Amino acid sequence: MAEIPAQNQTQFQVSLPPEQELGVFADFASVWHTPTTFVIDFLAVKGPQHPSVDAVGQPHPEAPVLEARVGARVRIPSEQIFPLIAALQQQGDKWLEESGRSEPPADWVNS
Repeated sequence: MAEIPAQNQTQFQVSLPPEQELGVFADFASVWHTPTTFVIDFLAVKGPQHPSVDAVGQPHPEAPVLEARVGARVRIPSEQIFPLIAALQQQGDKWLEESGRSEPPADWVNS
């Protein structure tokens, strides 16, 4: 039987423009905030890492650089970060269950 929404519950009707259906590839994300907004930058690596170069043009292989491009920047109100965290945790748990894994992948990075 179909679920009947509560009387005062807002339902969203979401549409996605065709040019955005494929989404944007990202190798990783960077999260930062202001007093009123959280910002998530989804980044794609542009190429292999290379030595950094100082102001006089000297390479420094001990300090490699990995260039990345922001594929998408998403800004959300601060109040929405905790529902987003909960949704990500829920989907992560489902992925672990569906993939048969008991923990995140070995190359998981905690920073």
